[in-house]
Amino acid sequence: MKINIVCVGKIKEKFFVEAINEYAKRLSRFCDLKIIEIEEESKMSNTDKKCEIESENLLEKCGGIIVALDGSGKLLSSPEIANFIKLKTNNGISEISFVIGGSNGLSQNFKNRADLVLSFGKITFPHQLFRVVLLEQIYRAFTILEGLPYHK
Repeated sequence: MKINIVCVGKIKEKFFVEAINEYAKRLSRFCDLKIIEIEEESKMSNTDKKCEIESENLLEKCGGIIVALDGSGKLLSSPEIANFIKLKTNNGISEISFVIGGSNGLSQNFKNRADLVLSFGKITFPHQLFRVVLLEQIYRAFTILEGLPYHK
């Protein structure tokens, strides 16, 4: 299984980089993980246009099934995320792209195009922290599928 994390911006803080690297290392036994970063459209003042351009750039980098991360999306438990991955694998899908938008989120067009719009709750996460949380949940999903004791 190929798992892509497609997102806007680079991680700057060392502690987030270390956490991301740790989960990437853990995930390497379960999947081929790729983190794809696009540049933020920082020069634009029109936030709607900025969101549209970033969303188009993100879409170009996606492969396979597209999971858009957005507060308006569907709430799934960790076992349900694991089951989603299992169902896609059982249906012959070999690639999933999890997409984190920029500071203005993802465009409605992008969300309409996504195979799943997934929410991790109503709270707002800093993008850098959310990348760590997403990787942890993907790791948790694979440990659930493998019957490992990580998820209790």
